[in-house]
Parts: sequence; C-alpha cells; structure tokens
Amino acid sequence: MIEFFIAKRYIRSKHKLNFITIISFLSTAGITIGVAALIIVLSVFNGFGSLVTSILVSFDPHIVISVTDEKGFDNTAILEENIRSLKNVSEYYSFVEGKVLLSNKQTYEIVTLKGISNQNENSNWGVSSKIISGKFDLNNDDGVNKIILGLPLALKLSVRVRDTIFATSAFNIEKTISSLSIPRTQKFVVTGIFESNNRDYDDAYSFTSLNSGQILFGLQNKITGYELRLTNIRYSDDIKKQLQAKIPEELFTVRTWYDLHKDLFNVMLIERWAAYILLCLIIAVATFNIFASLTMTVLEKKKDIGVMRSMGLNKKSILKIFMLEGLLVGIIGTILGIAIGLIICYLQIKYNFYPLDPTKYIINSMPVQIRITDILAVGLMALFLSFIASLYPAKRAANTIIIESIKYE
Repeated sequence: MIEFFIAKRYIRSKHKLNFITIISFLSTAGITIGVAALIIVLSVFNGFGSLVTSILVSFDPHIVISVTDEKGFDNTAILEENIRSLKNVSEYYSFVEGKVLLSNKQTYEIVTLKGISNQNENSNWGVSSKIISGKFDLNNDDGVNKIILGLPLALKLSVRVRDTIFATSAFNIEKTISSLSIPRTQKFVVTGIFESNNRDYDDAYSFTSLNSGQILFGLQNKITGYELRLTNIRYSDDIKKQLQAKIPEELFTVRTWYDLHKDLFNVMLIERWAAYILLCLIIAVATFNIFASLTMTVLEKKKDIGVMRSMGLNKKSILKIFMLEGLLVGIIGTILGIAIGLIICYLQIKYNFYPLDPTKYIINSMPVQIRITDILAVGLMALFLSFIASLYPAKRAANTIIIESIKYE
C-alpha cells in the first residue's frame, strides 16, 4: 500500500547524518537494548523460579492435610478413604509433627520433629532422597528411637551418625510442670544426616518414625496430618479443591506445595515485576525519542504533506504514513532486541559463559529458561509504546493545513 511505501522511503531517506537521524538511531538502539534486557532478565527469573520450585518439590509433598486440633486425629479410615477416591494421587503418608528440644551435652536446639510412616527408602522425593551421611532408617521395631537431622543442625549439635541425642517435647514439658517433676526426655540414635539445599528445612527439621513421634508427643495412635504426592504437580490446585469439598474445613487444613511457600513466591513475583517495570522505562525513554524524531520529521516534511494532500491523499492516509514510520522504528528495535536477547540466553544455556561458584551456590551456572509468553509480552509492550509515541505527531501531520504548508515552503 502507498502509505507503507512512503513511510519506508522516509526512513530510508535519512542517509545524511543530522539531528533527526541521530534521534531515530537512538530510538531504535534504546528499544533494542530494552527489549533484549527484558528478555534476558525475565528468562533468568524463570530459571531461578524453576530451580526453586524443583528444590522445594523434591523435598515437599504436593499436598499437605493438617489437623486443626493440636491433640491430633484418630479416625484415619474415613480420611484415607477420601484420599484413595481421588485420581492422580500416587502416594500418601500419615505423619505427626511438633516442636521439640534436642540436646547433646551442653548444646540445645529447638526444632520441628516430624514422625513419618511408610515412606519408601528408595523414593525420589522427601528426606529419603537427600541423605548425605548414614542411611534412611527410622524403623524402631528393635525398641531404639532413631532420628535423621539436617546437616547444619547436626553441626550445631556436634553429632555424627550413630551418636545419641535427647529430645523433649512440649507435651512432656507441660506434663512435668503440672506434676512439678523433672521433664522426661527420650533418647534417639542418629541414623542419617540430610541436606535439602533449603535452609528452612536443614536448620530446623528432624525426622523420626511415626511411632516414636506419637510416643514423644503423647498422641497415642493419633496423627496430625497426611502428605500426598501426585502423578503431576499441575493437579495440585484441583486436588486441593476436591479435598476441601470432601473433608470438613473446621477439622482439616489443606495446603498445596505453593501454599507452603507462598511468601517466598510472592517476594519472587514482586522482584520480577519490579525488574520488568524498571526495564520498561528504558523502552519508554526510547519511544519518547520516537515522539521527538517524528515531530521534527513532520516539521521537515511539511511541504511534502501539503503536496500529498493536494494530490488527493486524505487525512487518514497521512496519519497512516507517519504512524507506520514510528511503528517501523519500533518493529526494527523490537525484532533486534528479541534476537539479541534470545542469542544471549541460548549461549548461556549452551556454553555457560556466566558461571557461578559451586562452593557458594547450589548450582554452577546462571539458570535461564526462555518462555514464549515473555517474548510475546515484551514484544507487544514495545510495539504498544511505539504506537502511543507515534500517535500525536501523526495526528499533527494529518491536520496540517494544505495552503499554509505549501505557502511557507
């Protein structure tokens, strides 16, 4: 169409190095840099987000059903029947959980102790998959209470595998206060040490058998919840809704793996949006240059506008010419930015030119994950800003008075 042809000629005709040409070049360069930076930063955020999710999901259950009553729940048959009726549930385990005081000689640590049942020793998730010393052995059939500690916690308590530590629960403390007696502690043998790469767990969690936990917390045969693993993590929200419809909410709380770490993911989302907005300012400044360049082009081409109008082009066609000129600058910058951003991301994925120190980080390279939705969002945003920047100068060109434009030129 003629409007596109003229707009392209106007861009290509800027072969002489003048002020308008420099501003147009800066506009294209600014959009290119902004788009490339956005794609790279968002891809890095995606990479870290996927890394965090994989670390959490490799240790956490997909769904946790917690009993609201701190005294526990003993009618497990009904609850298990509801769980078994659900599709896409691959495993489920009952557990007890509570705060305990662990002690070794003169060292004391308050931690969360979880008593777990029937977890497969060869499972690819949970504490059994994170053992770095000793083995996953919580069986207390021989009458010996066994415990698994996180690495930082083991270092604080100065214990190794096969060492003995003592645990006192809040239940025992309350009982001794009411009876004015000495708190009763239970002896545990350390059978394993785990490292999940999550300080929240490694520093503050320990694991024992369900039976040992029930005895320590004075729960008898009661439990405090169930952990569920699904065939696919994407079913988490759907399973949560089904469980909430089946079991009374006054007795149980149902949470997904995302709910367990909602604050962390909210912080990551805020950081992502903050980076997105800040980098959008680069593109906004570049599109302001489009506005300035196009405004000066309209003044420079005032005679041409008058001639085109006198030859029969209407206001709409003039508007299209200058809108297309501004949009072409935006399109060129956007395409170049996307190409540069994708090339840099690909090089990082393929050749790891930005390595990380594995002694300080749990990974040896900057994680990058490209998503088509990010590319579309960044590209459309850049084009939208280019459209807005081109609108006023194009309208001004369309409203140029024919007689005056020819008269003064």
